[in-house]
Amino acid sequence: MSTIDNQEEKRPRRIRYKGTHPKSYKEKYKELQPDKYADTVAKVIQKGSTPAGMHRSICVKEILEFLQITPGETGLDATLGYGGHTLEMLKCLNSQGHLYATDVDSIELPRTRARLESLGYGSEILTLKQMNFSAIDQVALESGPLDFVLADLGVSSMQIDNPERGFSFKNDGPLDLRLNPNKGISAAERLKTISLDELQGMLMENSDEPNSAAIARSICSNIKKGVEISTTTKLQEVIKEALKYIPGCNDKDTIKKTCQRCFQALRIDVNNEFEVLYEFLEKLPTTLAEGGRVAILSFHSGEDRLVKKSFQRFFREGVYREIAPEPIRPSAEECSTNGRARSAKLRWAIKA
Repeated sequence: MSTIDNQEEKRPRRIRYKGTHPKSYKEKYKELQPDKYADTVAKVIQKGSTPAGMHRSICVKEILEFLQITPGETGLDATLGYGGHTLEMLKCLNSQGHLYATDVDSIELPRTRARLESLGYGSEILTLKQMNFSAIDQVALESGPLDFVLADLGVSSMQIDNPERGFSFKNDGPLDLRLNPNKGISAAERLKTISLDELQGMLMENSDEPNSAAIARSICSNIKKGVEISTTTKLQEVIKEALKYIPGCNDKDTIKKTCQRCFQALRIDVNNEFEVLYEFLEKLPTTLAEGGRVAILSFHSGEDRLVKKSFQRFFREGVYREIAPEPIRPSAEECSTNGRARSAKLRWAIKA
């Protein structure tokens, strides 16, 4: 074989760390391979951060203490994600009973399936379904009455951190924000057709954004001028532009929090998250066995409000025999080691 052929067959070099603190997602190749670089992953976690491509489950201890899972029971993890909660629930079953799990993410679900199978959890104990958790009634047709259900309503860290998914403005990427990128329209497409009043209402309803009017005007004005808002960086620039003329809103912290709220509002809209949660909560009681337990972990006021009102209504009607009097919050220790836990609220209910 000639030298030229050898050169053509050479594989491209893997992206290496630039210095000691890699910033881009792809440069964090060690974090993306936890089985191979366990020491690196441990160091990242020790610093209170979440390694790239991973997700650190929140309120695991509190959830397990409430669910009281025993071998032989049948349950559902309605939001599989990275599979952290799923794994802990499987351990409680001790190879007896069955756990169902659903997720809409066509990218992450196969990875989680492979990860759990490598740990010895196959179809004899675990059934994974790519579907929205609003279809919990369809799961129950197969599973029968459920003894326990968990729904973690947060977006997984591996979704947020991957710039190709467009969930965060930390890195430049396509403005997508879909939990299942194969369905529906992206956030960029949504912004092309939205009206000023609708956008302002969305920012208020979905994230309580105090500067919703100014931001909506800025976005709609740019789109009307033919400006493409198709990347996370471009949307961040337009939001900054709107805040520039509002007194007291030009500091770094305010800009960051405003961007977080706007991205959250768009994500909720694109994925119909409130509608999906409402449908799930309405169907939930009919899928639970007598004495069945449900725990729901939410991360912002809109979600928590829906969960609270649903639990209270069904409690008044005698459908639930007991509900959490107040939400359970993560411990101070967990919040200090995992910043993404700070906004979490855990509520529970028990079927009559």
